[in-house]
Formats: sequence, C-alpha cells, structure tokens
Amino acid sequence: MVQKYQSPVRVYKYPFELVMAAYEKRFPTCPEIPVFLGSEILHESKSEDGAIHVIERSCKLNVDAPRLLKKIAGVEYVFFIQKNTVNWRERTLRIEAHNETFANRVVVRETCSYSVHPENEDWTCFEQSASLDIKSFFGFESTVEKIAMKQYTSNIKRGKEVIEHYLKELISQGITFIPRWSPPAAEEERAPAPGDIPLDPGAAGTSREPPASPCPAPEPASPDGDKLDADYIERYLGQLTPMQESCLIRLRQWLQETHKGKIPKDEHILRFLRARDFNIDKAREMLCQSLAWRKQYQVDFILQSWRPPALLEEYYTGGWHYQDKDGRPLYILRLGQMDTKGLVKALGEESLLRHVLSINEEGQKRCEENTNIFGRPITSWTCLVDLEGLNMRHLWRPGVKALLRIIEVVEDNYPETLGRLLIVRAPRVFPVLWTLVSPFINENTRQKFLIYSGNNYQGSGGLVDYVDKDVIPDFLGGECMCTVSEGGLVPKSLYQTEDESENSDHIRLWTETIYHSASVLKGAPHEIFVEILEGESVITWDFDILKGDVVFSLFHSKRAPEPSHKEASSPNPSAAGDNVQLIDKSWVLGVDYSRVESPLVCREGESIQGSHVTRWPGFYILQWRMHGPPPCSSSSLPRVDDVLASLQGSSHKCKLIYYYEVLASKDFRGSMSSLESCNSGFSQLSGVTTSSSQSQSSSHLSR
Repeated sequence: MVQKYQSPVRVYKYPFELVMAAYEKRFPTCPEIPVFLGSEILHESKSEDGAIHVIERSCKLNVDAPRLLKKIAGVEYVFFIQKNTVNWRERTLRIEAHNETFANRVVVRETCSYSVHPENEDWTCFEQSASLDIKSFFGFESTVEKIAMKQYTSNIKRGKEVIEHYLKELISQGITFIPRWSPPAAEEERAPAPGDIPLDPGAAGTSREPPASPCPAPEPASPDGDKLDADYIERYLGQLTPMQESCLIRLRQWLQETHKGKIPKDEHILRFLRARDFNIDKAREMLCQSLAWRKQYQVDFILQSWRPPALLEEYYTGGWHYQDKDGRPLYILRLGQMDTKGLVKALGEESLLRHVLSINEEGQKRCEENTNIFGRPITSWTCLVDLEGLNMRHLWRPGVKALLRIIEVVEDNYPETLGRLLIVRAPRVFPVLWTLVSPFINENTRQKFLIYSGNNYQGSGGLVDYVDKDVIPDFLGGECMCTVSEGGLVPKSLYQTEDESENSDHIRLWTETIYHSASVLKGAPHEIFVEILEGESVITWDFDILKGDVVFSLFHSKRAPEPSHKEASSPNPSAAGDNVQLIDKSWVLGVDYSRVESPLVCREGESIQGSHVTRWPGFYILQWRMHGPPPCSSSSLPRVDDVLASLQGSSHKCKLIYYYEVLASKDFRGSMSSLESCNSGFSQLSGVTTSSSQSQSSSHLSR
C-alpha cells in the first residue's frame, strides 16, 4: 500500500528572499537535523538572465533503524537525489527528491514548494507532499514502512523550526532585508543605492531597514481551497501530528474534487478521521455515508425546521446547562426521571430521534461558539446523566431497541462529539442496562464514561473535578438552579395508535413501526400467530390496554390457522378492520389446539410484559378477548371493577396496542424480554389491581 503525506500551508512571516537565504544555510550540512549527514552538488545551472537557478544534490542520511536491519540490507547510509529549482522572477522554489538507495525495492518521492503568500507579499508559504511505496524489502516491509514514516514525520516537525532558526541567525547578523530580483537591463540602468546588498540571496550583506516589522497573521475565516494554514489548524482544530494534518487536507481535497454537495467544515471532517484512527479510506467511507444520510433527511436544516411538541418539552428531561471546566458545552439528562415508554408510545420513535438529532446539531453549534469565546478549539461537549429513579421499568424491550437505534444513528453521524460522559447516582439495576447498551457504543466513546454510584460524585474526584461548583445543578447538591424538566408520567390518554403514528405529517426516519393496534369486540377476539420451527424458542410480548378490559391467553396448535376479519359482529364494521380471529369455531380445545399459558385478566390502563419458552414446534396463537363479568353464584359477589365495566359505554369494544418478538433461546439470556411478565411501574393502576401478581405467576409458569 502506498503511504501518502500532504502538509498544511506553513507560513513564514518573512519575505521570500530572506527565507531562501535561510534555506541555503542548511547546506552542505545541517546540525539541526542530525540524520542529515551532508550533501554534494552534482549539477548546477542558471538561466541567461539569472532568474532560474537549478541545483541538483546528493544527500546522505543516517536512518535510525535497527542494526540487524541495516546489516541485512547491507548499507549503513541512505542517499537521496534532490533537485531544487528557484525562480526569482516568480519568487518560487520547487524541491523534488527521490531515493537512490534501494530504488528498485522502495520508492520515496517528495515534492516541496516555497511561494509568496497570496494575501501578503512579505510572507512566504511552504507546502510539502510525499509518497512511500515499499515493493519488497527482504520480508521486512512492514518494519521498514513504520521506520520510514516515523523518521519522516520527525523530520517534518523539525523542518519549520530549522528555517526559523536560520532566519533568527541571519537577523542576529544584521541581515533583515534582501532586495528582490530584477532583470539585468533594469539593473544596469539603475544606479546602486547605498545600503543595498548583493542579489545572491545566499551571500551576506549589510542591513537595511525592512519595509515593516512582521505582524501577527490575521486569523483566516476559511482556508483557501484545499490548503489549510498551520496557524488556522492550531487555532480552530487543535494540535495535530503531521500525518493527521495530512489526512485532513487530503480528505478535504478529495471532497472538493468529487463531492457535488455542500463541503462540510474542517471540524466535521476531523471528527470522522478521529473516529477511524485517521485511516483515510475508512473515514472517507463513513463520512460519505453520513453526508448522503444528511441530504436524504435534510438534517442540515433541522434546527430551523424542527420544533419539539409541547408534550416533549414537558416530559423530556434533558437540556443545555452552561459549560464544564474545559469550556465544553454541558448537557444534562435526568434519565431516571424520564418516562421513556410513555414518550415512545405518545410521540413515536421518529419524533424522539429527530429531537436527539437537533440536540446534536445544537451541540456542534455551541462548540463553535465556545471556540470563539475561549480562543481555543472546542470540538466536543460533556453530558451529565443523572440516573436517580432508574429501575426495571426502564428496561422495557421496545424502549431499549429505540435507544439502541438512536445510539447507532448518533455513532454513525456524530462521531467524536462527546468529550466526556458523567453518570451519577447509578442504581443497582444500571449494570443490566449497561450490559445491553455498551456493545453498541464505540470503544473510543466508552473510554470517556465516568460512572458514580450513590453519593460518590460528591467531593474530590467527583463532579467538582470537571464542573465548576457554581454550575453544579441544585438537584445534585449544587447551588445552581437548573431549568431541565423534571419529567413525570406521560398520560396514557396521549398514547398514539398505529394509525395515528402512520398519519403523522413529520418526516419518517425509521424503517419499522414497533407497535400495532387492535380492537377486541364482543364475541370476536383479536389473535395473532407465530410459527415456531424449533422447539427451544422464546416468544415475548408487551401490550397496553387503552380501552376496556381484556383476557390474554396463549395457545398452541399443530394446524396452521387461517386469518379472518370479523367485521359482521361489530356494531360499527368499519371500526373492526384491525380485528383478526384465527381459531376456527369448529376447533375443539384439547384436540385441535391447547392452552399453554393461563388466562390473564388485564384492566384498562395497564401495561403488560411477558414471555414464553416454547416446548414444541408448530403455531402459537396470542389471543386477546373481551373480559365480561363472571357469573354470579351464592358464594361470591361480582367485583366492583366488573360492575363498573359493564356500565361503561365502551363495553362493546376494547382497544389495545401491542408488540411481540420471537428470540432464539440462546439469545434470550440477558435480554430485556426476560423480565417477569408484570405491570409496568408506569401503570397508575398497578398498585391497586390484582392482575400484577397474576401476571407474575403466569410468567413463572411460562418458564
């Protein structure tokens, strides 16, 4: 594989002629670069008018390589041929170099150029590019490549320092100005002026006051083309190694040449390079996929187009809150107080995803603002997650799936935007959630997590190490009032049905709908079937009763059921379109099919979760039928709930939303669906009904 390098534009705030005089002082030897042992001029020529000067040298290098490798190669030193072409008229110097030693095994090519700064003719720009192609080297190709790249990057870092060293040496000798080249005819007509020095930039001369003392370079608002000024990189992007700078410039140049859409900012490109450890091919693939995704869903305009629904603003427990000690924007998320299940069911996954995307877009915007405020690169933010209140109710499978999808989207399109994640008041249930979520989080991101249980976040080693005391929120023992919502339970009356979710007019970002809605009518239960090909599988379910009371059962049959819509039995046929009955009236229980789960009475407003480990292959039927009052007897009285249900206007129709999934038994261990089948803690009725204990009993039976 050919290794390539492209430098940023390095600026010397001195005229071209003075920089050339400093450059010539590097020859024939340069103590400032220890590996450069010396050079010998092979050929030298000048044009008739003296404007073009060409020098070809043989340069001797002592490469820092293992003694054994040098012995195997049979050489102690490496020789390069360097050709320098200076054009005094155009004020440019082009340097071309290639290796002479092992030229048939290793090909090294380097091109450098010095030129006048496009915005200030008294400054000089320097650019450098190189390539390394190791064809064969006695079986040590990988070792030689590492040695060569290490040596090369080390010399690159020294290059600018060496020129500046010799510039200071010239100035200390009184040489602060060298006149520009002029044609011989013009030179004959002009009388020599006192104080002028010889035209040869390499010769010493008397000093003359320069036109103006060098002044600080203006901070460039945007780089010129594919060139990035080194001062700009340090000011806005941070400290980068020469090879990292090269990757950034090359990827940006490739985008300018091939990408037809909007070119992302340098900070954005750099995030993708860091996410792929500066592997330019992998970063390019990741970035291109993200750019296509942004275009498809118009993410660039999300801050202008997205307005969170009032319900989200009231119940979503997250918000921006000042910044941390490093100047990173600080985002606070009170996850333990958030009704994740209610938000998913009331708003849908698409709305939550769009809200998370808007948060990430806002975070990037705040990073840019803080970069300008603090005068140093700030490219990521800090997230403070409070888990007080987190319990098993949050470990709800569809909700966890939605969370994993959001993590996947963020990881793919907002890499390296999280600088630090502080998790405080982690409860005992947190390791379960972490076990599920952590495999989907990039290793580089996981290393930024700091987790505190109980009150360990207080005091030294806690939040005060990362957040100023006057910024710590009041609910964590600080003195700063935090405006982040405290959340709460989302009313079930706000839950969406499947039809409502599909008819919403926001742009869909998800490819699947988790929930289905169904009606349960008198005499017409709603049923779905699952075909199990292997005996050891797990059927999981999760459903909410939005209206009326139902009885849930699970059956097994060897016969394939035939779906039929029971519209005739409904007082309003059009309303029964989402009701399906599978068990034929001619089927006999115990002969054509059998019950494998005890019936579970589910009351209006309850949330039910459960699972069943299958024993035999065949067809499993999940059934919801309307629950009627039990027959009266002399020994028992009807329950108050049953009497009230019979008096309600909804007694002829029940409504529910449900989700189910089939897992292989080997994938079930540790799954969120392995929770006991029970009423969710979010259910306002779970504490006052008896179906919770019944449901738990049902779950134990299913295992």
